Amino acid sequence: MEWINDLLWKDSVAHVALIYSFVIAIGVALGKLKVYKISLGTTFVLFVGIVAGHFGFTVNHDVLDFVRDFGLILFVFSIGLQVGPGFFSSLKNEGLVLNLLATSIVLLGSVLAVVLHYVTKVPMSMMVGILSGAVTNTPGLGAAQQTLNQFAAIHGGEAPNIGLGYAVAYPFGVLGIILTMFIIRWVAKVDLHKESKAVDSLTKSDSTVPEQASILVSNSDIFGMKIKDLKKNFKNDAIVSRVLHEGKIFIPTFRSTLKEGDVITIVAQKGDIPSLIRLIGKPSELDLVSYSDKLIIKQVCVTNRHVAGRTLGSLKLRLRFGIGITRVHRAGMDFIASQNMMVQMGDKLTVIGEEKEVENVSKYLGNSVKRLNEPNLSAIFIGILVGVVFGSIPIAIPGIPVPIKFGLAGGPLIIAILIGRYGYKFSLNSYTTLSANLMLRELGLVLFLSSVGIKAGEKFVSTLVSGDGFIWMGYGAIITLVPILLVGLFGKLVLKRNYHELCGVLSGSTTDPPALGFASSQTSTEAPALGYATVYPWTMFLRIIIAQLLILFFL
Repeated sequence: MEWINDLLWKDSVAHVALIYSFVIAIGVALGKLKVYKISLGTTFVLFVGIVAGHFGFTVNHDVLDFVRDFGLILFVFSIGLQVGPGFFSSLKNEGLVLNLLATSIVLLGSVLAVVLHYVTKVPMSMMVGILSGAVTNTPGLGAAQQTLNQFAAIHGGEAPNIGLGYAVAYPFGVLGIILTMFIIRWVAKVDLHKESKAVDSLTKSDSTVPEQASILVSNSDIFGMKIKDLKKNFKNDAIVSRVLHEGKIFIPTFRSTLKEGDVITIVAQKGDIPSLIRLIGKPSELDLVSYSDKLIIKQVCVTNRHVAGRTLGSLKLRLRFGIGITRVHRAGMDFIASQNMMVQMGDKLTVIGEEKEVENVSKYLGNSVKRLNEPNLSAIFIGILVGVVFGSIPIAIPGIPVPIKFGLAGGPLIIAILIGRYGYKFSLNSYTTLSANLMLRELGLVLFLSSVGIKAGEKFVSTLVSGDGFIWMGYGAIITLVPILLVGLFGKLVLKRNYHELCGVLSGSTTDPPALGFASSQTSTEAPALGYATVYPWTMFLRIIIAQLLILFFL
């Protein structure tokens, strides 16, 4: 049985594979267990790793460091690709208010960490670990640990393992956010049914939702007017998709003219329909969609990488193919197909035209779901390469003992966001299906967490027995509760934000999927998920950068 002993304890490739496979498999399985509809998810891998490390199932530290850092790169790069296309748009309009609330939570938590550092004399390195655990932010932990490793490599010595602070603060980080939701609900006397109904009514009456209307041209002011001139009177984007003239239906161009008695089908924002009817004439009961005999409607998926990144206007699809584009379906939402709208891989365009022309434009746009399923490994690893190089560039700032580096967390994250948004300009097709992105992200996460857990397990029990671990739990609870409680109450009582939306923002500001799951269980609406998705990209970026800055400023 010598081979079993070698497999369990001897330093070898088989031993490393065994330990990691065991920790990850058991951790993922236990993470799915729910207590009162709450589970720790993939993060349970960290705690199984701690147990394995405590009982002596360790891995060569050089190998462990490589697996940890490479897992971190895969994790943050996948996040960057996912949030990149919508990163900058999430900071505009209504999203700006929600992101300001999330930013306040991030900054308040960071200030509390600094105050506790001075008051309690806990080293800032460990306090950042506690902060990362208190807000359940694994990438922040990885960025801080990477910065400590860089500092230790320059000045000698061994970097402290701040995974200990993360591990003790994490459980209450999950429970504390949920507890805060209950407190806000009690203080603000929230009626869940009423809040859900308010979301439903807002959704149904959303003036920006695309809607279709048939209008009889009866306003003499626009008789003989070209559609391109008519569009100058539109407040927002609107598409004239069909025209019925003397019994015949055709797809209009910008040069088409409107005549008395014509019936047009127009696609516009719901709130703009009444004003457009007044401008053009009066409502018509004719449904040109069912009235059409030669025109068909088809959703076409964009899979041609040469099309992605260009505006609909620059593609000149109406002129080249004689078809109309009325809507763009993206990430579960419909948008009006304005000329200035930039097309992205995976977009679904609603095309109207004769069957032959619709098929021609389908071939041009790609419309190959199989192509979307093919992994773009070249773009991914080029991005990782550039991200690692970018993260290694030292940036000297007066007053800081060592130059700032974005590191293996910040560098790949920033490059991934930029590739997700602008990669098409450099022929980098970064599109990955949601399932492929999730697989890559979760693989990186479990490799990182298992590595942190195995290494932290060597000293975890002794840290708890000494009393420091329980004290750190208390510090983590303060960092968890105070910021989200203050900002949450401000958002509800002062700004009068919807409770379900606010719960999503609180979950997103702490990048906490279990909390989002609980928030979603309180309502049948998508408000929590939308709030979470709006603030998640900016919050993730901010927490990774701030974790590094706290280490560098207070070393």
